[in-house]
Amino acid sequence: MDNVSVITIFYLSGLSEPKNNRFILFSLTLLCYCVILLVNITLIVTIILDKNLHEPMYILLCAFCMNGLYGSTGFFPKFLWDLLSPVHVISYSGCLLQAQVLYSFACIDLSILAVMAYDRYVAICRPLQYHTIISKQRVIKLVCFSWFTPFCLIGMNIYLTSRLKLCSPYIARLFCVNWIIVTLACFPAETMVNNIIAYILIIFYLFHGVFIVWSYIYLIRTCVNSVENRAKFMQTCVPHLFSLITFVFTLLFDVMNIRYDLKKLPQPFKNFVAVEFLVIPPLMNPLIYGFKLTKIRNRLRDIVTLKTS
Repeated sequence: MDNVSVITIFYLSGLSEPKNNRFILFSLTLLCYCVILLVNITLIVTIILDKNLHEPMYILLCAFCMNGLYGSTGFFPKFLWDLLSPVHVISYSGCLLQAQVLYSFACIDLSILAVMAYDRYVAICRPLQYHTIISKQRVIKLVCFSWFTPFCLIGMNIYLTSRLKLCSPYIARLFCVNWIIVTLACFPAETMVNNIIAYILIIFYLFHGVFIVWSYIYLIRTCVNSVENRAKFMQTCVPHLFSLITFVFTLLFDVMNIRYDLKKLPQPFKNFVAVEFLVIPPLMNPLIYGFKLTKIRNRLRDIVTLKTS
């Protein structure tokens, strides 16, 4: 049984598209990735260069877009390569690295969404205390915490996975997923710690979701009887709410697919569900915020028309 742990590469068998369709899929995927890079980098640079946008809400949006680039880069380059390659393989260390990037991207996104919900709650429900509670320094600390904590927690989970002896190098996905790597273990009893840590992580980030829902309940109660607050809610909270719903539903579909192995569903549909959280949020969030938030929309219009502030 000693040889079973000597796995240096994984075979990704999730890509089932005929070779004739791969060039079209490659072109569409490349276009999508280029648009994601363009819209996120544009928003990040706009916020960094414009001092008028150095406010808590826009700092959080900047961090949001940076995370979108981080997650997209963990998936798209490898997937584009696989579309042009006859054999879809990834090294053992590269697979663990990709799992680390994609899992931490998802957790960081949820953490930033929670901070954004708190920011909007304070801005609308406690406006007189907003600048005292939500200072630039505090927001930067919260952003750092939102990045550092998920990265360490997922890193610990990936480290536990790296200690397992594996009996198969085949992963029936488009990219590396930690839970599927764990299921390849030769001795299921050894995965108990991995399962415990995984469920702790799920519960931990489930509380993030509960906190966001709690924040919005208070926001809606506050906005019902105030025209000014309703306008502020529509301007700043609707984009955030849309981002949250999009992210949660895409991630939920993927988690259900991983955990319950929905074999009856066709592979192309499962592939679409699997990559939704890596495509839709990074693509839609900058577009939604760019068009909805007045300051950013006006600044982008100035840039397009070559005006300076």
